[in-house]
Amino acid sequence: MAQQPGQATVTAAAGKAPRTARGEKTMRKILDAALAEFGEKGFSDSSIVSITSRAHVALGTFYTYFDSKESLFAALVRDMSSRVKDLVPPATAEARGALDAEARTQRAYLEFVLENKEVYRIIDEAEFVDPEGFRAHYEAAAARIAARLTAGVDSGEMREADEFETQVHAWAYMGMNVFLGLRFCVWERNDPARVAEIANRLLRRGLQP
Repeated sequence: MAQQPGQATVTAAAGKAPRTARGEKTMRKILDAALAEFGEKGFSDSSIVSITSRAHVALGTFYTYFDSKESLFAALVRDMSSRVKDLVPPATAEARGALDAEARTQRAYLEFVLENKEVYRIIDEAEFVDPEGFRAHYEAAAARIAARLTAGVDSGEMREADEFETQVHAWAYMGMNVFLGLRFCVWERNDPARVAEIANRLLRRGLQP
């Protein structure tokens, strides 16, 4: 099935991945409904019946793809992580160097948060509902940032750093993005471009040779 812009490939529990375009569409509906349900009510107060009602699918259809509410939540965490990952290539396609790429990536992330505020509640709850998924989400994001920073060093645009320093830089930068999104896009609606510009100015001063 053709993937829509900004839409991650749908994932499911092992052995329950959709086999047809129709199945892919149905699972996407369930995941989108779960995003709204969990984001609005939280994990504990959400129900499979309510999610299937939001998705306009039969209760039995739910179990075609997921074993439980917990497995749906875990799939949703992976889906959110994949959607954030998929922001980067289009955002950096026309970047003029590593630092410009980071500014564009940061702006794309903040724009995503502005339109998908539920992701914060879901990722926060994942620490308790799906701890493995919670850790994997942040470790994967930090690894992608570290790879971009290493490429910036290799191009001469960023100062030299050993492997440990690069990891610290990556996690610090990710933490900055997370809390910028919370403060300026979840708690309030601000211009992502302006926030990213200010934050990237800080990044440039800290990483330029």
